[in-house]
Amino acid sequence: MTPEQVTLIRTSWRQVIPVAATAAGLFYEQLFALDPTLRPLFAHADMEQQGKKLLQALGTVVASADRLHTLGPALEDLGRKHLAYSVAERHYDMVGAALLATLATALGDGFTAPLRQAWAEAYAGVTGLMLAGARRGHQAA
Repeated sequence: MTPEQVTLIRTSWRQVIPVAATAAGLFYEQLFALDPTLRPLFAHADMEQQGKKLLQALGTVVASADRLHTLGPALEDLGRKHLAYSVAERHYDMVGAALLATLATALGDGFTAPLRQAWAEAYAGVTGLMLAGARRGHQAA
């Protein structure tokens, strides 16, 4: 990611923070609208807590946007853990689409093409590391 993209992500995140709880709820609405088959994966989850976890994870990504590689071991471990929740590789695309749709709604006209690209690249970096961990988890099983 370029320094400009890191700045875009951090600036936009500061705008999302005041509506974070609403954004978390919107994210899951978007996710289940995009792929209703994902809903059962959350059947036993406290969705308020799940939303808080999502926001915390996004906050970590934002804070580390200029050095995502440092999150490698944690993200790979997270990818392995998601195997236990029946998360498949195809689900990552749905999550990315839901994230971008949520940000577009939360930021309105402020969600420009360069900002969308910056978030997409950050998400791609995160998912690349998570998928690497999940693939290793599959091989070890």
